[in-house]
Amino acid sequence: MSTLYLTEPHALVKKDGETLLVQIPADEKRGTEKRQVRVPLIKVSQVVVYGDATLTSPALLTLLERGIDICFCSAYGQFKGRLAPPLGKNSLIRIEQHRAHGDPARTLALARRFVGGKLANMRAMLLRANRKRDEAAIAAAAEGLKGVLAQLEALEPSLATPPADPAHPQAGTAQGTLLGLEGAGTALYFGVLGQLLKNDWGFRRRERRPPRDPVNALLSFGYVLLANQVSSAVSIVGLDPYVGFLHSSQFGKPALALDVMEVFRPLVVDSVVLTLLNNGMLGRRDFEEDLGAWRLTRDGRRTFLTKFEERLDTEIQHPVFGYKATYRRSLELEVRLVAKWLAGEIADYRPFIVR
Repeated sequence: MSTLYLTEPHALVKKDGETLLVQIPADEKRGTEKRQVRVPLIKVSQVVVYGDATLTSPALLTLLERGIDICFCSAYGQFKGRLAPPLGKNSLIRIEQHRAHGDPARTLALARRFVGGKLANMRAMLLRANRKRDEAAIAAAAEGLKGVLAQLEALEPSLATPPADPAHPQAGTAQGTLLGLEGAGTALYFGVLGQLLKNDWGFRRRERRPPRDPVNALLSFGYVLLANQVSSAVSIVGLDPYVGFLHSSQFGKPALALDVMEVFRPLVVDSVVLTLLNNGMLGRRDFEEDLGAWRLTRDGRRTFLTKFEERLDTEIQHPVFGYKATYRRSLELEVRLVAKWLAGEIADYRPFIVR
């Protein structure tokens, strides 16, 4: 099963038997004719709508009845919202999630695993890329990440305390130390990420709002896609996507989905970005700039979406279970591991870490 991306302007999606009928109007500017595409419902796990594509009520109801969520984004990929089926019926697991969220020690224990998985996979990416390059700066960043991971492992969850100052909840706490280590490790990684590219794309550091260069535009776009995938997995498992442990729980913020996706950012999105740029699959023509903010063109988005789906469907040896699974399946497995830890079914949550 895979994601159906609706990127064509003014496309209309109808339900026709066991298929979705996508009607795409003619486009005089691009010289394309009116056409129809049939997509079997059995092959769809998620629908992502870009811009002004329209789904009829029968199509929406069918998708929801089958547990398929619909994500809505602007024409340029900015996330706007989700239409999702009801949460799973296991309310007990959500009660445990809320209890853990109110326990500083359990919150820190889980948040530490998310950060550790993220930084370990960032380090693995640098080590792999530097096997042929053998660049001192990349090697130094990888060694620096190793030191940060050692400090992270030494962080004691039992030292976590409730915030003394609501205005600065992390100040002087173990939670604050955790965030500091995450920031230090992430800065090391992004400080040399540009050196993994064959050409200079102007990337110097991570800049999100707005993305000041093509690489940041790709990273931001990919992270939105990945967050959508993880949000769907969280809903399938039955956890509350808005109650997180590393990311603060705020109104409308899918904190738990953002927590879980940290581990997969470098393995899925960053890997896709490096592949597309280093193999010449995306070029300068696939980007446009507006007042200093960069974004993909329509054709560039299609190329990115194709490679992103290929990456999600790539099979790897799961580091915890030992059998082969796609990255798409591994996202759901990761959420299920979190749920088992919250329910007390496993003593320790081990994040997805590659070697």
